[in-house]
Amino acid sequence: MKAPLRHYLQFKDLTADDYGYLFQRTALIKRRFKNYERYQPLVDRTLALIFEKASTRTRVSFEAGMYQMGGSVVHLTTGDSQLGRAEPIEDSARVISRMTDLVMIRTFEQSKIERFASHSRVPVINGLTNEFHPCQIMADLFTWLEARAMDGHDRIDMSALRGRVVAWVGDGNNMANTWLQAAELLGFTVHLSTPHGYEVDPAVAGLRGNGSYRVFADPLEACRGADLVTTDVWTSMGFEAENEARRAAFARWRVSAEMMAVALPDALFMHCLPAHRGEEVDADVIDGPQSVVWDEAENRMHVQKALMEWLLLGRIG
Repeated sequence: MKAPLRHYLQFKDLTADDYGYLFQRTALIKRRFKNYERYQPLVDRTLALIFEKASTRTRVSFEAGMYQMGGSVVHLTTGDSQLGRAEPIEDSARVISRMTDLVMIRTFEQSKIERFASHSRVPVINGLTNEFHPCQIMADLFTWLEARAMDGHDRIDMSALRGRVVAWVGDGNNMANTWLQAAELLGFTVHLSTPHGYEVDPAVAGLRGNGSYRVFADPLEACRGADLVTTDVWTSMGFEAENEARRAAFARWRVSAEMMAVALPDALFMHCLPAHRGEEVDADVIDGPQSVVWDEAENRMHVQKALMEWLLLGRIG
């Protein structure tokens, strides 16, 4: 089997129905993994992992996931390849996509991955760019559904997302942009609270309208009544020179027990990691009973296995 060529460069590249299918496949693939059931539909398929930004979870989740699915992995960094240096990105895409079946890129500007994809003969996955982090939000949403909308037979109820509230506290970064795309597509609302000067740009996020989010100057009010509270580091990769200025600007945007207390009683806390306790989140929140960050981190691997299967083989069953 071979699926039609599709790329996954930002969250809105797929439909709500596509996500319903992928989350259901994720539940099945994860159950097989937990039961030590061998499942290798990607034998003889090769995944190229290209990193311009350092990685822990992205590399481990894609590499382990591809091996578990029976495939193999080629790992490249800008230090040991010609990508964007002595060779145009378009030429690298033409060559790498003739030798592999799937490409994951973790880079800086979204335009780089779009240029690569436009010249690739195989599916390209966004492992992170400055603008978007779609695989992480896939994992976050699956974790939410797994905790709140999955029955004893691993059936996912996508309708459980509609009308829910996600509080985003912190930087208007790639994670915030992707949460906004997910809300617009899947019917929930994001409460955005960012310091002045670090707001989300709706044009960069690629939103059609403003009906899926509300902006709050006070992060505590953003969390009030939320089903999920989530954040990220104050200084993302590539912005290290701004670290001290950001520490001062973000001082009020640390997720605290007080913020979790005004959210719904069964609200979850998420963080895409790595986390800095005492900066963007207090230790008693990330290590507390409402935190699902470790499930969230593990689920990166499971949703990406479902995504790779779908991009290469199409829908199964």
